[in-house]
Amino acid sequence: MVMGTVRPADVPVDTLTALRRGRDLMDRRFSEALDMETVAAAAGYSRYHFVRSFRGVYGETPGRYLSRRRIERAQELLRSVNLTVTEVCHMVGFSSLGSFSSRFTELTGMSPSEYQRGFRSGPPAIPACFVLMRGSPVRRTES
Repeated sequence: MVMGTVRPADVPVDTLTALRRGRDLMDRRFSEALDMETVAAAAGYSRYHFVRSFRGVYGETPGRYLSRRRIERAQELLRSVNLTVTEVCHMVGFSSLGSFSSRFTELTGMSPSEYQRGFRSGPPAIPACFVLMRGSPVRRTES
């Protein structure tokens, strides 16, 4: 985690807790179409206050954080699952293949296709049908 311009010791605990709620929501629901209104509401902040506070503490905007988390998950899928780049793009929450490829290249230094080819020589990938049957994580509730 890259910390921003504010040292965590200088930030009130309730602020860190609120920001963490928003960050945890992004971590849990990264593959969904999340808007900053929803994430900020989870933290109990207005959208603009949340973005400013998040950037000050974590050193990046919530939008960049969310796209980075999506790319991290995409890297894992491209390494281990037999899916196309387009399928991975949509599974991790990107709606545009172009923005996915641009952000992926920006963060990893190579295109998603190049990244995937680099891991094809290893053990066989998990068949896509297994991944697609599993679907998105389901939250279990206790009865």
